[in-house]
Parts: sequence; C-alpha cells; structure tokens
Amino acid sequence: MKFDATLLPASLKDVPTIAQAAEAYGFDGLWTSETAHNPFLPLTVAAEHTQKISLGTAVAIAFARSPMVVAQLAWDLAEQSDGRFILGLGTQIKAHITRRFSSVWDSPGPRLREYIQSLRAIWGTFQNNEPLRFEGQYYKFTLMTPFFTPGRIKTPDIPIFIAGVNPYLCRLAGELCQGFHVHPFHTVRYLRETIIPNIEIGAASAGRTRSDVQLTCAIFVVTGEGEREVEDATVPIKAQIAFYASTPTYQSVLALHGWQAIGEQLNLLSRQGRWPEMADLITDEMLHEFAVVAPHDQLAQKVRERYEGLLDRIGYYFPFEPQYNEVLWKDAVNVLSDKEQ
Repeated sequence: MKFDATLLPASLKDVPTIAQAAEAYGFDGLWTSETAHNPFLPLTVAAEHTQKISLGTAVAIAFARSPMVVAQLAWDLAEQSDGRFILGLGTQIKAHITRRFSSVWDSPGPRLREYIQSLRAIWGTFQNNEPLRFEGQYYKFTLMTPFFTPGRIKTPDIPIFIAGVNPYLCRLAGELCQGFHVHPFHTVRYLRETIIPNIEIGAASAGRTRSDVQLTCAIFVVTGEGEREVEDATVPIKAQIAFYASTPTYQSVLALHGWQAIGEQLNLLSRQGRWPEMADLITDEMLHEFAVVAPHDQLAQKVRERYEGLLDRIGYYFPFEPQYNEVLWKDAVNVLSDKEQ
C-alpha cells in the first residue's frame, strides 16, 4: 500500500513548503482536487520543489476542458516532473457540468471513454510526430501542425486514473486506465461486491487483470487525541456523508445496504436547502461503514486492517498541513506506506 496526501493550499505561495514537507515526511503521492482552485497549477509548483513524490489530480473535471487542453497540460507536467505526474479525471454530475462550467453533459460514460482514447491519440502525435487521426462520436481531432506540437519527452506514458462510483466507470477503468479513484463515499462491502468485480470485468475484456489498475482513495476518518475529540469529529464527517448520500448518482451505495429511504430523505432536505438537518439522519452504524473511527494512535492500524488487499493507495479525507498533526501523519506513513514494509 502507498500512503498519499491531499494538497489543498490557500495560495500557490504555500505550495513549496507543503510539497517539500510531504516529501520529507515520506508520503508516496500528493493529490490536488478541482474545488475552489485549479488542480493543475499547484502541481507545476510542487514539481519544481520535489524530486521523488508522485503528483496527480484527484480529480480534474474532464468535461470542463477539451481533451487537447488537458493533453497539453499533462504533457508539460509529465516532462517537468520527470514522469511523476498522474492524470486523474472525473465526470462530475450534470448540474455542475451544465450550470457551473456551462459545458455539455451527454452520455458521460461513453464520452469519458472517448476522452481517454483521444488523449492517447494526441500524446501519440506529440511523441511520434504521427498524423493526428481520432474520430469518435463525441470528439474529433484531425489537425496537428508542427508549430503546435510540443515534441518528444522522456516520459510519454502518462498514467490515467478515473473516478467513479457506479459499474460502468469501474469497468472503463479496468479496460483503459492505470488507476481508479474510489469515491470517499463507499463502504468495504461496496468495494468488494461492486467496484472490484467490475474493474476485473473491464480488465478481462482488454486482456488485463486487477493488478494492472491501482485503486486509490482519500478515505473518511474520524479521529482525535482522545474520546472527546473523536466524538466532536463525528459531526463534520456525518455532514459530509449526508451531502454525498443526498446525490442520486450515488444511491447505488445506499441501496446495497438497504438505506435508500434515507437517501431519499436527504435528497429532499438538500433541495429544500435544509443542510444543517441532514447530518442527523446519518446513524452511527452508517458512520462506521463509511468512515474509520479511531483515536490518533490507533487510526493508521485500523485503516490498514480495513483496506489491506482492497486499496493500493490511500490517504485521509482532509488536507496535509505540515504544522498540524505531525505525529498522526508520520505514524500513517510508517504503518501504511510501502517504504516501511
């Protein structure tokens, strides 16, 4: 297993300090997300100030950008980082694609398949100076002149990870990708019964195996120095679980456990804007299915016991801040990272 950190700086000016500390602590990877900030820009700074740690997006929103734009960004980051860059892509949901990004939402699974295929076609042109000929249902790329070609790099095989919850994207990752970002909103049962079997189906269709696809996740954890801090930490995690559980796209996870009625109630509350009430619907049973609950000194071992053999890379669902929780982070690196095994 590898242990990774989330890079969520308040400013790009903070990135050198955080990235260098993450590498010094012994983290295996550093991931950015597309939330309040662009996910690619911090990695350009992190690549300049680190030497070994892998750097990736978890995730960049695919449909907010043309594959050509993402191909160029990934190519430059792969070259700058000497092959340490991982391109993580996600579809997001319809409301965000159409209303936040003013982009097209149409058959997201098949569209993402073509997105990945077109990226590889574009990179093939960059590396081998071959004609660009990709023509699919959703994307067509047939023009690339020397002036717009960045040229060969030493590390052209850029890993692609995709994020998802439901079977189609799991199978797509198994077929075409090097990794899969497991959504934090999952349970071990859902991993065993839905995610991994569908990744295996997709892998087998392409003559691959489960071992060809790294499963990674920033998991929900509830932790603190003692029982009181652990108890206080349950409130924000229950709120986060409730937020995801209110989204119709993720109802398959709830259905597996017979919690569909709770999902419907949460969806109704979210549409009514009654966000503070939603966490109260998340029972302690649900909390323990979705999150690892343990004090600081037991957390890493509890995480290993739950996920060993299921996930290949793991992190915690809160950003790495070097000035806080030093003992927590270093214990996690020691227990969870391959470096110490």
